[in-house]
Amino acid sequence: MASVDAENFRLAVLNPAGRDPEQHFGVADTALVNVHPPVNFHAYAACTGGAVFRDTKRAIASGWPVLVLLRGDFRATERALAELKKARRITAVSLKETGAHQIAQQLSDPTRFARFTKIVSGANGCIATTPEAADLFRAVRGEAVAFLPTPYPIEDENWNWSMGNRAGIFVGTREFDVPSRNHLRALLAAKKLSDATKEPVTVYNLNRRKGARLLAEIGFGKIRVHEKHVRYRAYLGDLARHKIVFQLDRSRVPGQVAGDALLCRSVCIGGDGAIERIAFPETTGDKRSDDELIEIALRLLRNDDERRAVAERGGKIAEEKLSFRAGRENLWHFFGQLTS
Repeated sequence: MASVDAENFRLAVLNPAGRDPEQHFGVADTALVNVHPPVNFHAYAACTGGAVFRDTKRAIASGWPVLVLLRGDFRATERALAELKKARRITAVSLKETGAHQIAQQLSDPTRFARFTKIVSGANGCIATTPEAADLFRAVRGEAVAFLPTPYPIEDENWNWSMGNRAGIFVGTREFDVPSRNHLRALLAAKKLSDATKEPVTVYNLNRRKGARLLAEIGFGKIRVHEKHVRYRAYLGDLARHKIVFQLDRSRVPGQVAGDALLCRSVCIGGDGAIERIAFPETTGDKRSDDELIEIALRLLRNDDERRAVAERGGKIAEEKLSFRAGRENLWHFFGQLTS
């Protein structure tokens, strides 16, 4: 491929030997049920009207540039990259799991690290969902690396989950056993906020009895607990009913919780994910203490006008930098540089 036509640009996202089925995105299908929503890596394909593949030959047959994901022990990615290069397909790579703790776990094994450097050096370029992952790629290969935050369908009314009457605090984290998530600290802060404002708290507990016992020990006055996974649209409908989303995550993740809040026209307080740092500069947990974040949350819980203003400012930033339009333009420009 000698060039990337802006008008006809489509992206194939390849998760080699992954579990998600092949999925094609078009103009009118991003709100269909029983398919993967257009978020995370699926969003890169969705914003271009492309597709997600798990079979390398199917990705090659699309005729499009390919973004192949580094996953597991990277063996499947290594094989896929070899096939893509043989087919002379322009290929970028990206880490599928990009939290700071996840990167450290993946690359602590010498054999896997050696495979990682070989793949990163052999691809045409690298796309990172966080600034920290971009720094890692640059340390290995220097050039042809871009931080491109995962886009969200902000401009699509099918994904506008704004609601009028809101109440309560939605806790964005779920994992007690990942230290950087700071889930227990977030729950303790949420209780403090609830006690001060009488706002109810909603939390997802996927740790079964252990999680239930911890929640009981904290002693919430008003709490609603979800014990099971729900479909994404049901989850958004639940989140949208709350005044704020609160978390203290310090994992340097891409920031889907903040992205979910954007779709709900809500405010995400705390967290240091890439989306938080871009869309919610007034409430991000980056370089702010727990006490500062609690004070911000108290103020926004008590002042509806200020909370709506913060949400509107976040939405405007998202339209400019995180929308599907912006995502498509950024991807086209990046792959265009790789083929020039």
